[in-house]
Amino acid sequence: MSPPFDLAIVGAGPAGMAAAMTAAELGLSVAVLDEQPEPGGQIYRGVERLAATRPNHLAWLGPDYAAGLELARSFRKAKVEYLDGAKVWQIEGTSAGRLFYKRHSAAGILTAQKFLIAPGAMERPMPVPGWTLPGVMTCGAAQTVLKAHGLVPQGRFVLAGCGPLLLLLATQLVRAGIKPAAILETEINRWTALPRLPGFLAAPGYLGKGLGLLRELKAASIAVHKGVTHLAIKGDTQAREIEYTCGGATRTEPVDLVLLHQGVVPNGNLAWSMRLAHEWDDAQRSYRPVLDAWGRSSNPAVLVAGDAGGIIGAKGAEAMGRVAAFAAATDAGKISAGDAGERANAARAEFAKHRGARPFLDALYRPQQQWVAPPDADTMVCRCEEVRAGEIRRLVTDQLCPGPNQMKSFVRCGMGPCQGRLCGLTTVEIIAECRGLPVKDIGYYRIRSPIKPITVGDLATLDVPRRDDAVGL
Repeated sequence: MSPPFDLAIVGAGPAGMAAAMTAAELGLSVAVLDEQPEPGGQIYRGVERLAATRPNHLAWLGPDYAAGLELARSFRKAKVEYLDGAKVWQIEGTSAGRLFYKRHSAAGILTAQKFLIAPGAMERPMPVPGWTLPGVMTCGAAQTVLKAHGLVPQGRFVLAGCGPLLLLLATQLVRAGIKPAAILETEINRWTALPRLPGFLAAPGYLGKGLGLLRELKAASIAVHKGVTHLAIKGDTQAREIEYTCGGATRTEPVDLVLLHQGVVPNGNLAWSMRLAHEWDDAQRSYRPVLDAWGRSSNPAVLVAGDAGGIIGAKGAEAMGRVAAFAAATDAGKISAGDAGERANAARAEFAKHRGARPFLDALYRPQQQWVAPPDADTMVCRCEEVRAGEIRRLVTDQLCPGPNQMKSFVRCGMGPCQGRLCGLTTVEIIAECRGLPVKDIGYYRIRSPIKPITVGDLATLDVPRRDDAVGL
């Protein structure tokens, strides 16, 4: 078992790195655990390696990605215990708690007075007919491969869905010399978003970045079909074509690869497993932990920062990570509350600037009902247990299944290896639709540890001290 730390941070993305450096500067002993082999999180994945081995790739990925290099290098110099390649599968306790992780084919335990959860975001599931066929990926997965290995799609491919990442990835691929056959952009909410435009215009650099992406795509002569209301991917053992409806007309495109995207949501399974209080964020159409202005959760030993607490973006996440570190230092008695308030002013102001852009973006790209609750009965919802949308609706309407946890008893929906990551939001949206209730009244899966796969052999390597109040594993 590792020696006790003042603060253990899960996630080495912008929020986790910034929090770790700030907390260490304030005198806290800090441990950071992350699944990846190097710091950066999803947004800055592989930035150190690319800078050293493929510097031209930094130009493909753009200045926002390259900006993560300085942050990662500064993090490397900080006085923190950094455990790369560590999968956290359980946290228990309210103070002097224990964190269980798997690293290098063995399980370990780390103790800490306080925990900061910063695992970032994950892509929202976008279940459409045929989305489980080989040859269908998410835009985030394609971008991960591009960052991690410098690989680009081969053959004829299209991007379908909506959100900033859709346009960003298309632009990055164009810079890499690869052009998508088309971008199929689903309906966006221009008129709903319009009243929130002033806040967006006041946010630093967002408008210029967006217009820049559109200019690059236009210069590359990429076909962009806007207002798509229906998507279906067809093929036998491989995606062969994509059918879409746009402007009242249905068309098809031959494809070798389809990249789907419908925005991002908080990566919440660790927070759910700790029974943190959550609330439904209707603007972002997802659940998020209930937090105070410092990132403190309903558990006094747990803080949450970055996109895991609500989508904010890389720079906003970095600022919120620093704010959370000041809270941790205050709780540890390293600084006074008054001192924390003064010293956190700059980070809080930076966070507010980036937060100002979110109401417009959230309204503009808030997904339409058909993308979160697929109307086609045969569309797969739970990929692990092969549960389809029609079966979920039947169980709600005919068998009066009231919620997602009861759905587990009927068809094991959400009980597979992904622990509900790919079906959770879709399942609760369908149940809410069938029952005619707001999603906030439906609730979410009761997530239990281990939240990541772990073998009995891994458990056998644990050095667990005997104690009377030990929780059985």
